[in-house]
Amino acid sequence: MTETRELLRKLPAVDRLLRETALAEALSKLPRRVVLPAVQDTIEQCRREIIAAGDDSSELQVMDLTPIHLAERAATLAKKRAASSLRPLINATGIVIHTNLGRVPLAQEAVDALTGVAANYNNLELSLASGRRGSRQEHLEQLICELCGAEAALVVNNNAAAVFLVLRALAEKREVIVSRGQLVEIGGSFRIPEIMSASGALMVEVGTTNKTYLRDYERALTENSAAFLKVHTSNYNLVGFTAEVETAELADLAHQHNLLMFEDLGSGALIDLKKFGLPPEPLVQDSITAGADLVTFSGDKLLGGPQAGIIVGRKSLVSALRSNQLARIVRVDKFTIAAMEATLRLYLDEEQAAEKIPVWKMLATQEARLQSRAEKIAGQLAKLLKTAEVGIQMGISKVGGGALPAAELPTWLVSVKPKQAEISAVELVERMRDGEPPLILRLQHETLLFDLRTVREDQEQTLVDKITGAFQS
Repeated sequence: MTETRELLRKLPAVDRLLRETALAEALSKLPRRVVLPAVQDTIEQCRREIIAAGDDSSELQVMDLTPIHLAERAATLAKKRAASSLRPLINATGIVIHTNLGRVPLAQEAVDALTGVAANYNNLELSLASGRRGSRQEHLEQLICELCGAEAALVVNNNAAAVFLVLRALAEKREVIVSRGQLVEIGGSFRIPEIMSASGALMVEVGTTNKTYLRDYERALTENSAAFLKVHTSNYNLVGFTAEVETAELADLAHQHNLLMFEDLGSGALIDLKKFGLPPEPLVQDSITAGADLVTFSGDKLLGGPQAGIIVGRKSLVSALRSNQLARIVRVDKFTIAAMEATLRLYLDEEQAAEKIPVWKMLATQEARLQSRAEKIAGQLAKLLKTAEVGIQMGISKVGGGALPAAELPTWLVSVKPKQAEISAVELVERMRDGEPPLILRLQHETLLFDLRTVREDQEQTLVDKITGAFQS
């Protein structure tokens, strides 16, 4: 206890630490209100460590309580607290549409458009032709209609908002008929039944979990029926004895009874995924051609743009949505519009979209190219890491993001397994999440796995540096 008390008395005061070079430099770059709490917390943490050590003299003897060390420790803490919470990182998981990692990166054209709009005033709601007030939707509507073959379009802040707006504006207190097998739950525990209930629409379930026929919809019709809702089950697959009604059939039945046929595609694709060796997804333009009155889909999944919900369909219906008070609540800002317009323009040339929009570029990367990149990086790491087994192995990439749940793409993984008992794979993963930029990867059976499908080629050297740095820390 005498040694413990002596160490506690040796802890330097805050003012003493602030005179050290490390903290003087920190104060020259960071606000005092950030640095001072970091110093106080560092001293308090040291106090706790001393008390926790108790009578363990061996642990007490190795504690470095010199002012220079504590100042450096406090400066590191201050810098960490001052750093932005939302930070760019390297995704080496191989999950292309990764919800936790911001879904997908934007095309460079979209990034440039964002920068230009952010740094300047802009004509968000000004018609440059007439000099009068315009609509922010005008920047996107014509382009969306051209790509989807729709009469009109409206963009809101996400697809859940798009579904909610349609139900609230066009079916409040009226019945919306939907297949029981399509009552999906999307990310964050948002469920179609609950969204419908909150919108004021009256949900009518038909069919069974695995099979729903056209006659099921027809039998459910009443005088209070407003619409048929078809939900694309993009986040799960039902296999075996299944049946669902095609969009064209459902639209014909709806129109025979003066009802609306509304389809929620979830991810929403404008390019045929079969070209990339993936299972087919319904195309937005095909749903419009099949007779859907309104179609909703996301802007930041397979479309590869910013987060948004896009509604396309009949002009009279879109006009009704646009004039609803909820439209202002869920409207998009100038940044979303700028990035979305730049992304959509790339789709005017499908080959250009596949080359420049990151989600499509990653999905299209060939297995041979991934193997070549993995071999190169593994070769570099093998020379640099003497305390690890380095190699490559075949693996699987995932589309992710609630899209194509069963779709897999062959890939090649760089594998790194630590040899030293004193450093665990879990600790290495934690180290790689720290620093700039954070590196997110897979961990399997004490082996670190890096899938290069989701790593840009210009990030490869940073990847190597992060891995080697984690072993040297």
